[in-house]
Amino acid sequence: MRFHMNRRQFLAGGSATLALAAAGPAFAQQQRLRMIFWGSQTRAERTYAAADLFMKANPGTGVEGEFLGWNDYWAKLATQTAGGNAPDIIQMDYRYIVEYASRGAIAPLDDFVGTALNVADFDPLQVDSGKVGGKLYGISLGANSVAMMVNRAVFEKLKLPLPDASTTWDDFSQLAVEITNAGIRRGFYGAADGSKNEQIFENYLRQRGKALYTAEGQLAFDASDVAEWFDMWAKLREAGAIPPADIQELDQQNIDTSLLTQNKVAVAYANSNELVGYQKLNKEPVALANFPRLTAESKGGHYRKPAMLFSVFAKSPNQKAAAEFISYFVNDLEAAKVLGTERGIPESSKVRDALSGTLDEVGKTMLSYVSGLGDLAAKLPPSPPNAAGEVLIAFQRTASSVAFGSQSSSDAAQAFVTEADAILKRKT
Repeated sequence: MRFHMNRRQFLAGGSATLALAAAGPAFAQQQRLRMIFWGSQTRAERTYAAADLFMKANPGTGVEGEFLGWNDYWAKLATQTAGGNAPDIIQMDYRYIVEYASRGAIAPLDDFVGTALNVADFDPLQVDSGKVGGKLYGISLGANSVAMMVNRAVFEKLKLPLPDASTTWDDFSQLAVEITNAGIRRGFYGAADGSKNEQIFENYLRQRGKALYTAEGQLAFDASDVAEWFDMWAKLREAGAIPPADIQELDQQNIDTSLLTQNKVAVAYANSNELVGYQKLNKEPVALANFPRLTAESKGGHYRKPAMLFSVFAKSPNQKAAAEFISYFVNDLEAAKVLGTERGIPESSKVRDALSGTLDEVGKTMLSYVSGLGDLAAKLPPSPPNAAGEVLIAFQRTASSVAFGSQSSSDAAQAFVTEADAILKRKT
């Protein structure tokens, strides 16, 4: 049996997978589950290893998987669901779960809870994070929060303090400029350009007492907020703290192409669980840091969220088996040892307890970060509305136009808000 991978394909997994591949006609009689997820090679290797364990425990069920980078993933999933041929098991993001549930692309899982699907020792709030309209459409695979990925060696070499809970955006700007000016290597900058990163923008808004969306699914900010946001990054760009737009465009919003991984910046932006992948691909030690505050007195803009969820395709003929796979994935202790904390801090208290004494330094760093946010973290916001994905694309496109000098911050901000409002009204 083949596991299909982005950029390369190979027969993944261990002896269980190989045995299934050699089984010939016998395999055709087995129940076959298809799974799709986004992520790095590291995530793929761990996921397929856990799938092998599941198949050993459930010899009547085969699992076939495919993974892609973030941007390619959502385009392909949209095409598959529209065509009615999406995989049985779908890795889902909190940003998109309302959209996919509302249009009937994923199935409610409530009927499987307590039988095929065990979430008995999950925090009820984390179970609720997978609900839309009171029904359960996704199972959280781990808790995380947004973070900065920091090349610790660069900061130590320059004798600079690592960003922490007291670091403001002004402090961060000064640190980034100093790193760039140090000339560690040619074409090396203090930090990546985060102007089109929606997660940092949301954090910025929350510190200002605002949000991305209202509970009713409309914009919870205005053009002046966006203009100030673009201006902040324009000043960082002008000061040389972040790369020019053409270099930043080399980052395709995944770990493999991140400018941190490409050794072009000392700071990048991601989710805390991605530290596993970043550290594997970076020779120098990577530390986690919170996003800067607006001022020393500002409240934090962080929150703990499901790093990602597993959902089941609404037209899957194997919904019960898919629910059993998900339950195994989040509860089995042997699978947990393989998966570790790459998808975030496990939601099952039993799994967390079992892993606590076995975590490596990366796992311990993630656990410490997520559990130690303190006053930086506040309440989880409502799930974004159906059109959030389309609004995000418009936001990223507009931010790029400012970075390339095609639009002023104020003109771009007004254009984006007008476009976003129209998208939300059209999709309501």
